Amino acid sequence: MSVKSFKHNVSAFAFAMLACLAQMGTAAELPTRPNIVLVMADDMGWGQTGYYNHPILKTPNLDAMAATGLRFDRFYAGAPNCSPTRATVMTGRTNDRTGVLNHGVPLRPQEITVAQMLSEAGYQTAHFGKWHLNGLRGPGVPVLGSDIRSPAAFGFQTWLSVTNFFDRNPLLSRMGTFEDFKGDSSEVVVDQALKFIGERATSAKPFFTVIWYGTPHSPFVAGDEDKAVFAELDKASANHYGELVAMDRSIGTLRKGLRDLNVANNTLVWFCSDNGGLPKITPETVGGLNGFKGSVYEGGLRVPAIIEWPSGISKPRITNYPACTMDILPTLVAIAAPQTQMHLRPLDGISLLPLFSRDIQRREQPIGFRHTDRTAWIDNNYKLLKSKPRAAAFELYDLEKDASETTNIIASQADVAKRMLSAWAAWNESVEASVAGLDYPEKKVIPAEPGPKSWVDVDDYKPWFSQWKNRPEFTSLLK
Repeated sequence: MSVKSFKHNVSAFAFAMLACLAQMGTAAELPTRPNIVLVMADDMGWGQTGYYNHPILKTPNLDAMAATGLRFDRFYAGAPNCSPTRATVMTGRTNDRTGVLNHGVPLRPQEITVAQMLSEAGYQTAHFGKWHLNGLRGPGVPVLGSDIRSPAAFGFQTWLSVTNFFDRNPLLSRMGTFEDFKGDSSEVVVDQALKFIGERATSAKPFFTVIWYGTPHSPFVAGDEDKAVFAELDKASANHYGELVAMDRSIGTLRKGLRDLNVANNTLVWFCSDNGGLPKITPETVGGLNGFKGSVYEGGLRVPAIIEWPSGISKPRITNYPACTMDILPTLVAIAAPQTQMHLRPLDGISLLPLFSRDIQRREQPIGFRHTDRTAWIDNNYKLLKSKPRAAAFELYDLEKDASETTNIIASQADVAKRMLSAWAAWNESVEASVAGLDYPEKKVIPAEPGPKSWVDVDDYKPWFSQWKNRPEFTSLLK
């Protein structure tokens, strides 16, 4: 794409972003196109893993995955809460570009997703678990088959999905047909995903499987055995950590299932969380970082992340390279569909493929965040941010020296701040053009943005209310 073909007034910045696609590398020297599994926790904090020496939580399966893969110590969710980050995973674009300004705000049908691109490239695509890109708030209910923003609408050929967070004994939608399940929600969706994978493991076509947990999002409901070890904690914390025990066990089930099906060696499994950890949980969730879910400080954005791909990652190691969920789409396209056109719209992520074979010290393209009139701009060790809506003042931190963001250095590092503010302003103007719909062929947003609403107000769900009123997850809404 040339500067001339991008016709709004921030074309130079758009060109710079698209030029970053040159960093995508090539799949020519890689193994046969891999199977791909994306796994995402819901509200798991950066500090909530055994490999970060959590004081009480054991995560042996995540630890094993980290020991054999590429562990990111500076990986960022695209936003500090759920729907916006999910939009960044699907599109490679910061959430505001896609219309997903906050949780429960829908993804624009004009967006082009990684599932669509991989489907076009011959992948068998499936989604399991939390969706939350169709604009419905409240406890998760089965996604309607008629929903114009269902997983099917965005490239998933198979799906078993729920609108939002879900807990034990979930009610899910299999492509519009509602099904009851028993047991821990993480184990349910992994079991169902493995059935999909098992049916396709011997196919000539690779699979792309997305598993989005509802754990450890509130309300916290853990099995008795899983929370027993945390009996000395308050009820919420014990159940919260019990959910993470079950989630980690399900990751072990997933990894073993891939081995048993003889597809583990050439399956790329990418684990991360959708935002930073929760407050009011004991022990704390963010590993000493500043802030929690909902904040653009490190505690709200930095999350655990691991990529395991035995035949594609040269050696297990830990990287401090700054990376983010916007990088997922360009990385997967570089690996699995390198000839795919990027659809002539600005991306905010870059391919991490070069990082799979060698250590890289600096990221050439900064990472931008926008969320409810707050913003952050990460350029390697420096982070510029505006932490409150309508705040005039920016803050600047050196994350290499001050990961907990205790000392604002914007006055003492005026030259750095000026450079970063200039780059952020160009990016922010580019995002404003995207918000207005200028990235799309129609040069506007269609259909009009519906905004978020509760599923209680959706007529197609009302026939189910009498059956659902006694379900514990729905009782408060259907009294």
